[in-house]
Amino acid sequence: MNPGMIYAALAYGIWGLFPLYFRQLAEVPALEVIVHRMVWSLVFVLLLLLALRRWAWIREVVRQPRVLGAFAVSALLLSSNWLTYVWAVLNAHVLDASLGYFILPLVNVALGFIFLGERPRRGQWLAVGIASAGVLWLAVQAGHVPWIALVLAATFGIYGLLRKVA
Repeated sequence: MNPGMIYAALAYGIWGLFPLYFRQLAEVPALEVIVHRMVWSLVFVLLLLLALRRWAWIREVVRQPRVLGAFAVSALLLSSNWLTYVWAVLNAHVLDASLGYFILPLVNVALGFIFLGERPRRGQWLAVGIASAGVLWLAVQAGHVPWIALVLAATFGIYGLLRKVA
């Protein structure tokens, strides 16, 4: 079996278990959880860069304000996405959060179509239509506008687009 498939399965498995972890932090405000995640991730990355002596790329990025700006905006989008996700889990909106990640591929297709000139084939459009119908069905069953799902899908989709074009 392709190791990438195993890694993907493990990653999705871990992702599926995150709500159980975050529910254990119910007494901690979502913003505090995210700030800890950001600070400790920064410390880890800085230590890793220090150990590997991989600093040269920073000088090049700083010289490109457009790329640096795209990275900054994408970091804000990712932070917003995680804050929304953790808030949703801590406030018992796990299904709404899950719906956001079902909507995400549709947002990615739309962003690719609009901004990257990607043109799906007929069979792919059929898949998009079936997925859209399924997502619409789930959204209608929820009985309210799935704003959490829409925020999650939009922030992560635009984050992905910015990272791709940067």
